[in-house]
Amino acid sequence: MFALLSADQQRELTQFVLKGTTDHVNINDIPYQAIFRGRYSIPKKSNHPLTEVQAGDLYFCLEQRLVTIREQPIELTVKEFEIFSLLILNPKRVFTYEMLIDLVWEEDYTYYSRKAVNNHVSNLRRKLKVAPNLPDYVKSVYGIGYKFEI
Repeated sequence: MFALLSADQQRELTQFVLKGTTDHVNINDIPYQAIFRGRYSIPKKSNHPLTEVQAGDLYFCLEQRLVTIREQPIELTVKEFEIFSLLILNPKRVFTYEMLIDLVWEEDYTYYSRKAVNNHVSNLRRKLKVAPNLPDYVKSVYGIGYKFEI
């Protein structure tokens, strides 16, 4: 995810994408995992596997920005997908509200409230609950934040 790149890497990738500095950069040398704010992605190299997670009826693919449950595609907003990506790629790890704001919104957490995170997670949970017998994939850690767990 773009949010997981260092500040220098984010600036370099932004310059590359926005200015098209392909004259001295080989596009095949850029890691296929590099994602620019959910809108631009470097095509997958054929010799690199996709970043996929299968958990029961849930399927997740980072590079395709795809989430399905029981083979039904789940339409997520950019923020919902980025939150879910952090959680599912780090199972059982608790992400605090402040960590989510820092990594997903890339802003100082004082500019956003826990309510913003709560709203996005609430929408994410609602979209993932396509059937009543499915588990709650996103678990609350009371007063702290959220984690992915089945």
